[in-house]
Amino acid sequence: MITCLMRPYYRAMGSFCLLRSLCLPRQVGLPLVMHRQYSLDISAQLLRTQGYVNGQWINAPSTFPVLDPATGEEIAKVADCGPAEAKLAVDAAYKAFYSWKQHTAKERSVLLRKWYDLLTLNKDDLAKLITFECGKPMKESLGEIAYAAGFLEWFSEEARRVYGDVVPSAAKDRRILLLKQPVGVASIITPWNFPSAMITRKVGAALAAGCTVVVKPAEDTPLSALALAELASQAGIPAGVFNVVPCSREKTPSVGTVLCTDPLVGKVSFTGSTATGKILLKLAADTVKRVSMELGGHAPFIVFDSADVDKAVAGAMNSKFRNSGQTCVCSNRFLVQSRIHDCFIEKLGKAMDAELRLGHGSDPNTTQGPLINVRASEKVEHQVMDAVSQGAKVLRGGKRLDGSFHQPTLLADVTTDMLCTREETFGPLLPVIRFSTEEEALAIANASHVGLAGYFFSQDVSQIWRVAENLEVGMVGVNEGLLSTPEASFGGVKQSGLGREGSKYGIEEYLDVKYMCFGGLTP
Repeated sequence: MITCLMRPYYRAMGSFCLLRSLCLPRQVGLPLVMHRQYSLDISAQLLRTQGYVNGQWINAPSTFPVLDPATGEEIAKVADCGPAEAKLAVDAAYKAFYSWKQHTAKERSVLLRKWYDLLTLNKDDLAKLITFECGKPMKESLGEIAYAAGFLEWFSEEARRVYGDVVPSAAKDRRILLLKQPVGVASIITPWNFPSAMITRKVGAALAAGCTVVVKPAEDTPLSALALAELASQAGIPAGVFNVVPCSREKTPSVGTVLCTDPLVGKVSFTGSTATGKILLKLAADTVKRVSMELGGHAPFIVFDSADVDKAVAGAMNSKFRNSGQTCVCSNRFLVQSRIHDCFIEKLGKAMDAELRLGHGSDPNTTQGPLINVRASEKVEHQVMDAVSQGAKVLRGGKRLDGSFHQPTLLADVTTDMLCTREETFGPLLPVIRFSTEEEALAIANASHVGLAGYFFSQDVSQIWRVAENLEVGMVGVNEGLLSTPEASFGGVKQSGLGREGSKYGIEEYLDVKYMCFGGLTP
């Protein structure tokens, strides 16, 4: 590797090299690597900084910086696409749709499989990109690439299983056929916390169905999306079928407006906050577009007296602290029944001491990277201060550190009046509420306007069925803290969204059902 110290970034000898230093204060129980330099060394082919439209890399009138959230320093400058570039992408996707939908299901399947193979082949470089622009520890970034590739593999197989129906007719001289056809151009708007997997989960289904797409990645993590575009090109995905228009926070509203209102767009798929989702729904309503919305969560995590406490603690650690608590399905409110409350708290605190290490995601010892930006760490700090002011006790962590780092924090004596139990945290804060009865736990868990995921631990079979059926969420983890997989449906109820992604149902979101009445037949 060529060492680069003075310049923010450069390319040399077919690779991209970046060195950064990270200096954080040492915290008791959370040792940090100090005064270290961290390097990003990937294939230059995968470090793309232009937009990708109609099979071509395009510039924009201006650029915006992509920052390493661990250091706050610039990784690269990326084309700041605006409404004009978004419109070009929509037009290209619309033109490409009429040829792409004519590809056979097998042909689309083969191309998606080639794309999957390339993700797998380049997993290390793709994971490094995620770590440097998103902050995830490398182990988690590698896990995301495997997850992202899994959606391409899954939908490459589902492409050949889009079946219509032949329905028995009441009339002897006619036949009823139900055909499934792609909806057209799909606008794909994705978040920063899973910058690769949230794209492939949507795009894999769309392309398998015969749709074409325009992707607008989050402004914090465009490099992962552009690397996927490069690999799509290498896989032979035709020009115009997969387009990417990166843009800054300032241009996001105008680009989003084009993607949600252009009459050539037939479908909008969005993952992000409930507030933003409502705005996009209103924009899409004027032209009555199909929509999929995977919105905010506020997941309860219930531990009943019958639970295996050790398994519950392991489940809590997996659910809460993955990506430093920045997942839409991570547990937000922890409800623990009275008899095992103290035991659970004690074991959980010890697990946090033993397993959690803050640092730069590229350090192999790191399990907790930074939050995505300073605003995110300030939000966690505000929730902690609010809880403490109302009587909560800080048992572990509790402090915001330099930049966008925040200590993993365990709170006890939490009540439902506190901010951390009323709004999604998206950070490493674990508040524990004591409860007495199953009815009380369900009432607290369901007292939310959102319902994405929920978790509970119990060894009582009757209780498992009762609680699973009565939790008002779209996904339930029973004695399990990790539940996402390409084979299962992903989505919520209430204000957590519309539609489902992944599974055999994910491709249905990109298909229309056409009724064909074939009459005039001789009985």
